[in-house]
Amino acid sequence: MNLLSNDVVVFVGLGVLALIFVLGILARMYRKAGPHEALIVYGFRGPRVIKGHGTVIFPMVENCRELSLELMSFDVAPQQDLYTRQGVAVTVEAVAQIKVRSDQASILTAAEQFLTKTPQEREALIRLVMEGHLRGIIGQLTVEQIVKEPEMVGDRMRSTCADDMSKMGLEVISFTIKEVRDKNEYISNMGRPDIARIRRDADVATAEAERDTAIQRANAKREAAVAEAQADQDRVIAQTASLTRQAEAQRDLDIKKAEYTELSKRQQAQADKAYELQTNVMQQQVIAEQVKVQQVEKEGQIKVQEAEIQRHERELIATVLKAAEIERQRIETLAGAQRTKLTTEADGQAVAIRQQGEAEAAVIFQKGEAEAKAMQVKAEAYQQWNQAAVVDRLLTNMADVVRAMAEPLAKVDKITVVSTGDGDAAGVNKITGDMTKIAAQVPALFEALSGMDIKQLMASVKAIQPKGDS
Repeated sequence: MNLLSNDVVVFVGLGVLALIFVLGILARMYRKAGPHEALIVYGFRGPRVIKGHGTVIFPMVENCRELSLELMSFDVAPQQDLYTRQGVAVTVEAVAQIKVRSDQASILTAAEQFLTKTPQEREALIRLVMEGHLRGIIGQLTVEQIVKEPEMVGDRMRSTCADDMSKMGLEVISFTIKEVRDKNEYISNMGRPDIARIRRDADVATAEAERDTAIQRANAKREAAVAEAQADQDRVIAQTASLTRQAEAQRDLDIKKAEYTELSKRQQAQADKAYELQTNVMQQQVIAEQVKVQQVEKEGQIKVQEAEIQRHERELIATVLKAAEIERQRIETLAGAQRTKLTTEADGQAVAIRQQGEAEAAVIFQKGEAEAKAMQVKAEAYQQWNQAAVVDRLLTNMADVVRAMAEPLAKVDKITVVSTGDGDAAGVNKITGDMTKIAAQVPALFEALSGMDIKQLMASVKAIQPKGDS
């Protein structure tokens, strides 16, 4: 029983080992192909392509190799210069993208061409074909076409190489020119006309833009100048109107001041006469009794005196009024000239000036009215003067007249007298004699100014005696 058990164990172990060996052999016989490659199987069943799945390879009767389906990228740069249709030697550097076509026939064709070759050898063969086609295409084109239309060169390369690449089971995915050079600077000079044209167009555009800018700037300046001139004109008009109103207000004020001044002078003259009249009334009361004897004669003389006083009063009034009228005309003339030059600053200021002028005028008017009343009283007093009053006034003021005539001598600091020995008319006597002559001229001065004979006045005064002396 134990022997049977041992035999079973051995048999099972051997069976397991045999199974493992068979599975290992089967695993080695089964080959898989990824999506980026194709498995080329050849043997007693003939060549076949395995892509994207696996298959069993029987040892000794079949074999397989891997063929890459990945994209191949390499530079296409012929060492020799390529000549264009114009005969210009250029150097062209390009990049080609090539891969094995995906169909079974193309994969088998590529396997026939490149299965035993290394990737470097395969790229070298493809590069030779590409360079040959590139040389033929460059010879048909001009430098300008190659430089300006690289896509057209790539399209031609793909269409031209398609047949040859198809015969090798390949296809051209893309062909791109990286650089085009030449030793004669043809390419660098090729752009100079365009550069010059572009620069010319840019200069023309710049000049036109500057011209338009200058025109717009000039228009803007002109419009600004017009606006500024209009604003200045409006300002001058407003300023002129303001100054005009101010001048009119000042003119009205000056006219009222002149009128009130004239009236004030009249009233002042009348007040002065009233004052003098009051003074003379007191004097007349003192001598009233002395002049009653000659009442008839005095009445006649009083009439003459009244007529003379009225004449002087009319002359005085005419002189004052004429001076005031001349002053008023001068002020009106100045105001009219100033009105054309100035304008009133503001209506409010004119009103203020007018109110102030009216207030001042009211004050001046009241003062002038008082002065005029005084002058009127004084004039009435002058009319009541008689001959005795005139003589009394003359004798009273004669000392002041002599004093005024001798006043220049009082201001003399030093007098040097040189005597010639001619008696009383020499030396200091000469000075006193001159003073006597000056005093003697006072009656003549009175007669010249008043038109009255002072001797007759004095004789008339002598004839007047008080009643108690007869």
